[in-house]
Amino acid sequence: MENLIVGSRLSFLLFFFLFLFFDVVRPDIGEFDEYWKKRAEAARDEAHAAYNPDPIAATNDFNKAVHKALDKNETISSSSSSSSSSSRRGLWSLRRGRKKKYGGPCRATNPIDRCWRCRSDWAHHRKRLATCAKGFGRRAGGGRNGRFYVVTDPSDHDLVNPRPGTLRHAVIQTQPLWIVFARDMIIRLSEELIVNSYKTIDGRGARIHIAYGAQITIQFVHHIILHNLHIHDIKPGNGGMIRDSVNHYGFRTRSDGDAISIYGSSNIWIDHISMSNCADGLIDAIMGSTAITVSNCHMTNHDDVFLFGASDSYSEDALMQVTVAFNHFGRGLVQRMPRCRWGFVHVVNNDYTHWLMYAVGGSSHPTIVSQGNRYIAPPNRAAKEVTHRDYVGEWEWRNWHWRSEGDLMLNGAFFVQSGKKEFIRKYTKQDMIKAKPGTFVKRLTRFAGTLRCRVGRQC
Repeated sequence: MENLIVGSRLSFLLFFFLFLFFDVVRPDIGEFDEYWKKRAEAARDEAHAAYNPDPIAATNDFNKAVHKALDKNETISSSSSSSSSSSRRGLWSLRRGRKKKYGGPCRATNPIDRCWRCRSDWAHHRKRLATCAKGFGRRAGGGRNGRFYVVTDPSDHDLVNPRPGTLRHAVIQTQPLWIVFARDMIIRLSEELIVNSYKTIDGRGARIHIAYGAQITIQFVHHIILHNLHIHDIKPGNGGMIRDSVNHYGFRTRSDGDAISIYGSSNIWIDHISMSNCADGLIDAIMGSTAITVSNCHMTNHDDVFLFGASDSYSEDALMQVTVAFNHFGRGLVQRMPRCRWGFVHVVNNDYTHWLMYAVGGSSHPTIVSQGNRYIAPPNRAAKEVTHRDYVGEWEWRNWHWRSEGDLMLNGAFFVQSGKKEFIRKYTKQDMIKAKPGTFVKRLTRFAGTLRCRVGRQC
């Protein structure tokens, strides 16, 4: 009898901890069935395979590419510095924080754009884009090995049996797909859009707004590319029965209202996206996600911008590796650009022109390498510090590796470093090549956000 009681207690405890585990790692999944268990296990294996045991080497590769691109780009010579600066100022409407139309010749000012943007035949070689990523997400293949799928219908009415020609029908397919759009569209998602592995959503050649509805969810998948989309005014979903694959649908709970939610996924590249005004974050990457690059994006009018790691207790996020590069953090932003836990984040050559509280923050000892960014502090004297550490005193965070190299600090901005000063040199040996200094940022981020691409013309 006593053994029976002990066994019952052990069974109860096992069930209790399994319940807690799945409650943590199961966002919006109403029933964690065999399909989702297998998908989670496969995603975990992919994430561990995507993890780079030498992250500093990856940052060096990125920095080499920046130097090589800029050294070849005549538009950034010292003789054109003043004209480039004035052109950069003319790109933005200070009143609305929106890009003005650029009418000059194509100028690809960073190594990602130089790979594809100034080719007039880009529409005939769309998949070339998949070779252009840099940083930790550089291996994201998306739908490179699949056929093209043309979205012709912006509606999103049937969540269990999506209509062919809709974006939802495209992303649930099991085979690799390169998804493009037949014309300009505003797509209002009825509930979260659950994207399957090996998908590229390529908005070039049309103006695609995903707005006024639910979020894009990248959950327990790999090899995803999102490119040239407007994502804004996203709201929480109510959940319900939603198809996530041609072979499976199930009950989903309420979604958060992020622009893009990355959960337990790897090899992700998000490029040239314009994002604003969502109910939760703009990009959340959590629960063991890794091998991610966020590049050439433009963010405005939002509070919690990027969240990398959602829980101080989830140590599996130690394998998270993210590159944040060539982005413009624009008007109306408050904090979390990004806010990090556990992992390794390379923040390189971004333009921080606005924040209300802080720019880069974190907890649970993440490693943050900030190189060649431009930080323009707000007028508020209490918000001049770029960095913010949560929940702990200096006695603990002074050992976290947060380093700043070549950053341009303006209007009183300052970055509080921590960790050993030799940290970067320790891991780079003789291969260290610094990122371009912050004075180059205006040029590198000149075309951040969505591009106006027309077939037969350079973007």
